Formats: sequence, C-alpha cells, structure tokens
Amino acid sequence: MPTSYDLKGLMKFLARDEWPECFDEVFYDHFGPVLDGGDMDFEDLSDILGEVWAMTLWGCAFEDFLTQEFEVEGGNIVDEYLKRRGWKENAQAKAYIKALRTSVMSLYEVSEIVPGKSLMARDLIRGGEPIAVSEGTATKTLKQWDRIAARIVSVMGKNVFAGGLLPFTPQATDALFDSLRQVFGKKNTKKLPAIKDEELQAAASMFTLSWLFDTLERAMGLPSMQNADGDELVFHDVRFPFAPGVAQKDIAARVSTIPGLSRENAKFWNWLEEKPKHGAPKRGAPSFDTTMDNGMRVLGNIELKGKFLHLSTNSGERAQKGTTLIKQALGDLVRAPLTEIRTVEQMMAERPARAHEDLEPEIPPEIAEQVVHQVMDRQYRETLDQPIGMLGNKTPRQAAKSATGREKVAEWLKYLENQSSRQPNPADPMATYSFEWMWRELGVFDLRQ
Repeated sequence: MPTSYDLKGLMKFLARDEWPECFDEVFYDHFGPVLDGGDMDFEDLSDILGEVWAMTLWGCAFEDFLTQEFEVEGGNIVDEYLKRRGWKENAQAKAYIKALRTSVMSLYEVSEIVPGKSLMARDLIRGGEPIAVSEGTATKTLKQWDRIAARIVSVMGKNVFAGGLLPFTPQATDALFDSLRQVFGKKNTKKLPAIKDEELQAAASMFTLSWLFDTLERAMGLPSMQNADGDELVFHDVRFPFAPGVAQKDIAARVSTIPGLSRENAKFWNWLEEKPKHGAPKRGAPSFDTTMDNGMRVLGNIELKGKFLHLSTNSGERAQKGTTLIKQALGDLVRAPLTEIRTVEQMMAERPARAHEDLEPEIPPEIAEQVVHQVMDRQYRETLDQPIGMLGNKTPRQAAKSATGREKVAEWLKYLENQSSRQPNPADPMATYSFEWMWRELGVFDLRQ
C-alpha cells in the first residue's frame, strides 16, 4: 500500500462480525482457482513468490472488496467505515479511501517515465488518451511501454496508483484479453469489446488470476508459452542445403506443390493449417501463434536464402511434420537438413549479444555506444524488409500500408523498445538506443503514445 495513505483503520474495521465472510468470498474469486488447482494455501504463494508479492496480491483482493456491495448491514465496508470512523482520518486519507470505493482495475501501458515523479498511463481496455500519474516508487523500476494492472484514483487533484499494482508480460496480457473476450461475448475476434466501468469493476479477479497463472508457471519452471496446438514454444530453423547443380527456381517449383502453402513472394511461403481451429489450446498456458487475414493459423514459414531452403516453425512437432513434407516434395534436390533450436529467452537475448560480440572491453564507453548503435541501425534497417511473425509474417513496410497493420507495427515497435530498455545498466548502449527513426520511417509516429 502507498505509505502516504494509511489504511490500518479500515483494515482493523474488517474484523467486525459482518465483514470477514464477505471478504472470504472476494478472496476466493481472486485466488481459489489457483490454490485449489495446485492444492496450496495462500502461505504457499508467499513461499514461491516472496512476501512482497503475496502482500501485493492480497492488496488487489482487498481493494476489489472495498468496491463491492454485500447483503449485510451497511452494504459496503467503505461507506460504513467512513460513517462510523471517518472522523479519525485526515482529509487526504479520507479522499483516498473514497476514491478506492469507486475505483476500477484496468490494464495500462506506461510511457514518459520520470523516475521518482510521474508517468503517463494509457488504458488498454477502455481506451482514451494517456493520463498523467504522480508516482514515486514504481517509476524507478518501470520501463517505457511496460504494461501494468492497476487502479488509478484521483486524490485531491492528483492521479495516483492504489497499492495493488501488477506488471504484466505479453503472455499474461493475452490470457487476460482472452478471458475478457469470453466473458463479454467476443470470442472469435482479437478486438476487445466495449466494457463498461461497472462490468470491468466486477471482473477484477481476472487480473489477479491472469498474472498469477503466468507468474507461477515461470517461477516453478513450467513452460509459460505454447502454440495453438498445445506444443511448447521452441523456435526451429531447419535448413536444407541444395544438392550440387540445383538452382532456386528448381526448388521453388517443387515447394509450390506442397499442400497448405501460401506463396507470399518469389522466395517466401506461409505454411497454413488445413482448416481454422477454434477453442482453447490443449494445455492451460497462454498460446502464441500468428494468423492470416482470413483467420487461418500460420504453422511456419518456408524461405529461399542463397543455396539453402529454410523452414521456420515455433515447435518441435511442427518442425518434424514440415521436414517430412519438404523431403517428400523435394527428394534428392536437397541434402540432409541442419536444425537450429532456440528458446524464447535465447531469441530475446540474441540481438543484444550480436550487437556487442565484436567490441573489445577496453573500448571507451562513448565509442562502444556509437559502434553498437551503428550495428543496431544496420540490423533494424534490414529488419524493415523482412517478414515478422508479430505482423502476420508481413514485412514492417508492408504492414504499415493498412490501418490494422499500422496498429500492429506500433505494437511491434513498442515491444522492441521495451525489450531494449531492460538492461541492468541504464547506460548500456542497448538501453540508450533510440527507435524514433523507425517510427518515422514507417509512418506510424502518431501512434507512439
């Protein structure tokens, strides 16, 4: 809880006879599915996640409880507390408690962070313009474009965060949005429906559960990402060397006969599922896959590069199936394939490692920064003309030509900026790199908010 707003009196009031049972109902909404599924107690969460996160989670449930009406005398604990004990609170604390009474949990994207002072927060669920939030603690650790679940309340003319603030990964975000679509009637679209404040207020436990499932999977060493087939997300690049004397046109002619391939250009094909699949993935983790405009899932990509045919997939199962299809179609036109396997973590770390690999440690910091930035400029400029999975396997330049594509490009650029900023040393050349030129070159700078 924020140290400037003491809620001890309100928490003590929770012990009165009418409220514990009411709080238990809310507590179960937030933690029951996790605790029951793992045969755990709340104390076990503290052991796994640490006491600080356990208290933050308890705070999320408590703040939700403060907004709810119950069939007991007084109906709402905040109304009853202020009526009976409000005279004990100073004006600022009373304003904060009143603001919590009508607060709404939502998911925000943060930007323009001034450490120790403020940030801008854009509501990813309800929309609208970013709002300024006065914040002293979280701003010291948050990075540009981080996503957080929080309650923003207005206290004496200033917007502040309540105590229950949870950082959301892309996987937790996807899980939350899937849950919201299922509850509010938009199951077969990626776009969130319009959700009223009172509806979102009633769905507060979804934020806690989405965060918990994602965090526990990573904390306990379980795979936190999978594709729509339920396969663990592990990226495979299968390279088929051409047999002597074989040209790209010979390979392209055979590849075009493989069922399920959709040709993007002379050297690139999308490998599509046979028919659209609906429903949840096989396991409980958030799923990761790209789809075409017609809803068909992309199982992988096939590309001609020099004297190699590349098959790229996001699981071992798909890599094996795709390899079989290619071998059957190409026969002796290619030799035995070579396979490179990378986890999600390895792929995220790959680009920074390449940017640094040729630099000697004794190079002055300002020279090292210049060299790293030049390397990144070159790599990212090449990337603008390469198919990107997050963009439906279109190049950034291609995607930026449509309204929907522009939004995807903006999300992709935010992801790049966010990952680049996550260096332990804020002076690291990766952390100081500016992506502004990419926003302007792709014509989406107006979406950088």
